[in-house]
Amino acid sequence: MKKPVVDYRQFRLSRLNDPEFAHLKYWLTWLIYFALYFLTENLIPVEKCHPIHSVLDDMIPFCEWFVIPYTMWYLLVFLSLVYFMFYDIDAFKKLSTYIFITQLIAMFVYIVYPSRQDLRPAVFERDNILTRIIGMIYAFDTNTGVFPSLHVGYSLGIASVWIRKKDAPVVWKCCVVVLVILICMAVAFVKQHSVLDIFSALPMCLVAEILTFYVFHRKRESS
Repeated sequence: MKKPVVDYRQFRLSRLNDPEFAHLKYWLTWLIYFALYFLTENLIPVEKCHPIHSVLDDMIPFCEWFVIPYTMWYLLVFLSLVYFMFYDIDAFKKLSTYIFITQLIAMFVYIVYPSRQDLRPAVFERDNILTRIIGMIYAFDTNTGVFPSLHVGYSLGIASVWIRKKDAPVVWKCCVVVLVILICMAVAFVKQHSVLDIFSALPMCLVAEILTFYVFHRKRESS
């Protein structure tokens, strides 16, 4: 069994600044994101949000089966971060940096250009476990703050870090890429995002890609 690169049994809050554990401070960036998420979700009225819509959205049918890759996104984000935290600290830092950059960009856009989508079906044609899960997602995840899609942003960042990981099996890299493609498709098929939200995530990810791999971490590696 692969041995973790850090023995977290020795961790104490008093040792958070130790070089061995300093990378754990990257988790604190999520507090900033959740604070901004709370503000954008609760302080921006729905009527102030710009509706996002494309003719392609009308051509994409609602398909509850896509809730499977859609919900797998949560596991992909969490398990990738945890795996890297235990077995590849450099990849953990890079993925955390990439995610935080996309969070900041997306939240800035949500504030200066509030957005919403009105694509959700009023009534599900079928009643099954998949549509019930989608109903629960609709209930806790509002239809505002959608342009660009963080679902897409995180996913592309995860794929980028895994592809760059030299010791990861090619089969695993291919599986991650396929899952990320399905996730990006899923946001449109479960009517959580417009196609425009997907495409608008691409320039956001390009910025995150450049800053993460060619600015911040290049400096760290050369220092």
